[in-house]
Amino acid sequence: MASSAVVPSLLFCLVLLVSPYLAYSYPTSYTHGGKHYVLHSNSDPRQPGQTPTCSSVHSGRSSSDGVPVLHRLSPCSPLGGARNQEKATTTVADVLHRDALRLRSLRGEDNHGAPAPAPGPSAPGGGGVSIPVRGDPIEARPGAFEYHVVAGFGTPAQELTVGFDTYTSGATLLKCTPCAATEPCDQAFEPSASSSLAQVPCGSPDCPFHGCSGPSCTFSLGTNNTLLGNVTFVTDKLTLTSSATVENFRFACMEAGFRPRDNSTGILDLSRNSHSLASRASSSPGTVAFSYCLPSSPSTVGFLSLRAPKPELSGRKVSYTPLRSNPGNGNMYVVELVGVGLGGRDLSVPPTAFAGDTLVDLHTTFTYLRPEAYSVLRDNFRQWMTEYKPAPPLGVLDTCYNFTGRNFFSVPAITLKFNGGADVDMSMNGIMYFPDPGNHFSIACLAFAAAPTNAREAAVVGNRAQSSMEVVYDVRGGKVGFVPYRC
Repeated sequence: MASSAVVPSLLFCLVLLVSPYLAYSYPTSYTHGGKHYVLHSNSDPRQPGQTPTCSSVHSGRSSSDGVPVLHRLSPCSPLGGARNQEKATTTVADVLHRDALRLRSLRGEDNHGAPAPAPGPSAPGGGGVSIPVRGDPIEARPGAFEYHVVAGFGTPAQELTVGFDTYTSGATLLKCTPCAATEPCDQAFEPSASSSLAQVPCGSPDCPFHGCSGPSCTFSLGTNNTLLGNVTFVTDKLTLTSSATVENFRFACMEAGFRPRDNSTGILDLSRNSHSLASRASSSPGTVAFSYCLPSSPSTVGFLSLRAPKPELSGRKVSYTPLRSNPGNGNMYVVELVGVGLGGRDLSVPPTAFAGDTLVDLHTTFTYLRPEAYSVLRDNFRQWMTEYKPAPPLGVLDTCYNFTGRNFFSVPAITLKFNGGADVDMSMNGIMYFPDPGNHFSIACLAFAAAPTNAREAAVVGNRAQSSMEVVYDVRGGKVGFVPYRC
């Protein structure tokens, strides 16, 4: 296979010729003939609106597409000190560790690879609600706070910064007052300040706890005679935008001991659970349950839209793949990956490598394929890249290159092929991982890796592969769609 191609574009060739004389502030990328080209540029390639205006993000839900989505390390993040501290210390090893924990969580294992015991009181009949007992929801769902939105809870709306996830324990979780005496309480929901809040009665079908007592659906968690905290289920009004509100939305108030590590207030449940935000946001024939576009970097902004119009009705090109049923975990959105393309050609991957479920996951960073599928992709990718200097592996990222000192480079395009004819082309950010995101002309690694050998899933499609595209969850229609380059 040829490692380079003649690009019959006079304009592109001229740009390459003058690139040594350009300032090296921003990378500009082009796609042609099954390859992504990256070159130095003296102008910021991001379009107006892609860079968050912090004042507009913080002043309310002002995006025309929905509520703004920020990465946890965004300079506009309301999380402040926690973000700044993590940004200063985050390494590649940290990212890979978060992925390893997340993959174990998706497989229902504890941190040692064993099946995880039920972490708390759960619903009868597989209701899917479990509450972490260690006082920290992120312990049960590592990486659950990768992306954040500002949402309003109660009447009047209390503006709170929360994460969101399509794979949750079956409930939206919020830190509520009263807080523990030693904990900050500025990012907590105040139930008594809301005129629309209602308690979920103990014994109600909406109460997932066995053995609760008293008038409300409350459970106290403790260990060694020490109270960890109370969990109380309530209903109240949720406001994402002025046109996206949900009355009587059920969520769990976590009191006196539950504190997310990043100073956010909790997490929105977008799973397939019957009480999730996705299920409560009833869609019409012209809308979908929800959609999101993940920002490509901490310096850009995405969106989360509830009851979003179907993209095809707005003239946008969308590729759909059917949702699959998953008896093992009905809360999850499962699709079927059937192939991978490289440089415009389908790779010869054994069909057994794609047998089983594929998860489109918000909080796994990289994309993980079964070893027999990954090895085909990796080996063919390396054939395309023989002109570039290899770099040492970074953990499980074993295909790395050193682009230091170059004026431009190219990588073959990668396409994920899903059942139903949905071909999803990866952006450069989805194909390559740059440990120094501000410098593309340094070390870069293929943003794919081999899944653990005991993985049940055929693949886990991480957030880098989804970045910049709108992922559309048409639950009513039983499908997931992909719209490229939406944020």
